[in-house]
Amino acid sequence: QVQLVESGGGLVQAGGSLRLSCAASGRTFSTYVMGWFRQAPGKEREFVAASTRSGSITSYADSVKGRFTVSRDNAKDTVYLQMNSLKPEDTAVYYCVASGSWAGAKRPEYWGQGTQVTVSS
Repeated sequence: QVQLVESGGGLVQAGGSLRLSCAASGRTFSTYVMGWFRQAPGKEREFVAASTRSGSITSYADSVKGRFTVSRDNAKDTVYLQMNSLKPEDTAVYYCVASGSWAGAKRPEYWGQGTQVTVSS
């Protein structure tokens, strides 16, 4: 089993940047595909980004492509989401997720508690 704890959320003005971190524990971090989902009030959770174990392959939602970057440090059991050029529509609770395979990246088995990101205009 995997436990995921997010940090780094906060309030930022449009055009600003934030870096989210997710610390994993329980099972070997390097064996999991890691990624991020987000959920705005009144909306469904949506896929944001994912990374393979090595970090050599990444996937992004069209809405964040070119602005967000997912990366990971397996030695530290940590995955990151660098968010640049933030927009008010990026406001949401961001969740760290883990999956046992690339095919399951968008249907993750494990979820963190979430961290709030608020982008003001």
